[in-house]
Amino acid sequence: MIRALLIDDEPLARMVVREYLLAYPQIEVLQECGDGFEGLKAIQQHQPNLIFLDVQMPKINGFEMLELVDDQQPAVIFTTAFDEYAIKAFEAHATDYLLKPFSKERFNKAIDKFLAQAPAASVPKQEQLLDAVASASPAQHERIVVKTGTKVKIIPVADVLYLQADDDYVSIITAEGAYLKNKTMSFFEQTLDARQFVRVHRSYIVSVQEITRIDPYEKDSHLAILKNGAKIPVSKTGYVKLKQVLGI
Repeated sequence: MIRALLIDDEPLARMVVREYLLAYPQIEVLQECGDGFEGLKAIQQHQPNLIFLDVQMPKINGFEMLELVDDQQPAVIFTTAFDEYAIKAFEAHATDYLLKPFSKERFNKAIDKFLAQAPAASVPKQEQLLDAVASASPAQHERIVVKTGTKVKIIPVADVLYLQADDDYVSIITAEGAYLKNKTMSFFEQTLDARQFVRVHRSYIVSVQEITRIDPYEKDSHLAILKNGAKIPVSKTGYVKLKQVLGI
């Protein structure tokens, strides 16, 4: 039996998917979820093989929810009214996507595609998908969603002081504390507003508004002194980028 979840804030959309799934007795819908928080809890509880996932939902969107899934990610069929840029990413990396409103025939094609693929075929592609569509979602530029224990925290980008590479994670430093995110520095460099955040070193991205001064350090390097007293190393290349943003 294939275990499935429906994650969509529109009851009518969930009802349509459930109705279409009646033709597939081998797929069991374990739970319906109205937002990303519910969806994340349901994934952790049920460990589904397949989820039908809306993108634009309240609280956290579909992409942010997927970022928080720690264990083996299920295959995803997106049900969305998203824009053209994101659809190109879906075509390249998702198991399939259904553009609302979708017909039963189109739905059947998505299910057939899922049934024909290897069970774990879509898993390596999920990270590629999330990175590919990051700039298509305004929320990705305005906030960072992290998980602390069993809780989900939404960090406004305006609260970020700096980011620091931490092995396979990135440590997001705010006035409240540090939070780990399973992403790369390159991801944040591409996603965050380049007018507000500068990658001053291979291991650091700094909020420009937090810098109080820039001091010379060792040969061809500097230190950015932040309002909270933190001293951030600035490489030769980082110094050039920082001067461009600061207009000096």
